[in-house]
Amino acid sequence: MTALPPDAPSHATKSAARGAVYVIAGAALFGINGSVAKVVIGAGISPAQLTFFRVLSTALIAGAVLLVSDRSQFRPSGRQLANLAALGIGGLAMIQWLYAVAISILPVGVALLIEYTAVVLVALAAWLIFNERVHPRLWLAIGAVLVGLAIVAQVWDSQLRLLGVVAAFGAAVTYAFYFIMGERVVASMPAMAVAFWASVFATAFWGVFSAWWSVDPSTLASRVSLSGTLDSVVVPVWLPLLFVITLGAFAPFVLIFTALGHLSATAVGILASSEVLFAFIVAWAWLGEKLTPLQVAGATLVLVGIVIAQTARSQVPANDLGDPQDATVEAPPAVP
Repeated sequence: MTALPPDAPSHATKSAARGAVYVIAGAALFGINGSVAKVVIGAGISPAQLTFFRVLSTALIAGAVLLVSDRSQFRPSGRQLANLAALGIGGLAMIQWLYAVAISILPVGVALLIEYTAVVLVALAAWLIFNERVHPRLWLAIGAVLVGLAIVAQVWDSQLRLLGVVAAFGAAVTYAFYFIMGERVVASMPAMAVAFWASVFATAFWGVFSAWWSVDPSTLASRVSLSGTLDSVVVPVWLPLLFVITLGAFAPFVLIFTALGHLSATAVGILASSEVLFAFIVAWAWLGEKLTPLQVAGATLVLVGIVIAQTARSQVPANDLGDPQDATVEAPPAVP
């Protein structure tokens, strides 16, 4: 059972069904986001610039929430700031950029599927680095994920571009770092505050390296086709961009964060992996990104491995969290 945020529902008001609805709704928005982001990138916004806009908007919205609900979170300790800087730059900033690069080259579902192998990396790191006990089924999960990915990527006759695959695996590695660091940071402060501070540091990083200032304002006003089956629909670029930075980022984060008040982090993680399914369905129906029946079987095998890996870790030891009376943690904020 995970530790709940301070404003989580009491035991009497918890609802597993409501929590599942929150997670699935958040996963659906994250899944749709990949296809929308692909349209924005195709309109001339670079992956780095899109990442800057996303983390900036998350920082502003999360900051506004904290301003109203808990201003004490604007005064973290020096050690917390150092951890949050590592989380924001090494985790959040790099995940979103690498994912954006990957979907600009690969089918959305394939990129996301590779990124989600972070779940397996987290369990391996818990065992190898933090000496946590893991269940033997972890090895079954690893085998399922590796075989499934080989089938999806069709390694015997792959047409996937190497740069996209490398970016997707890079996103998986940074996502694993984000989760491992995040669950320790969240042990000492609310997830909303973690989202704010991590986004602040990610914004500062990409504020320097994304060349956001080179975006011509006329680009945002220019009109772009939504492509695929919506090719005849033409909208200003700012409209899908607005979706990406609100309904594709902060809104699903809030939904999944709220679900933690009703479900365990493991249950939330398993349900959140449905994001991959939503991404495949939306990209197929909208962008025409299709998989062969064999690739669908491979993707299913990967998802099975991810779900098994979600349950393979033991709880984080209390001495790792610095609180001998509480050996459980929340999950860190979700990342699309």
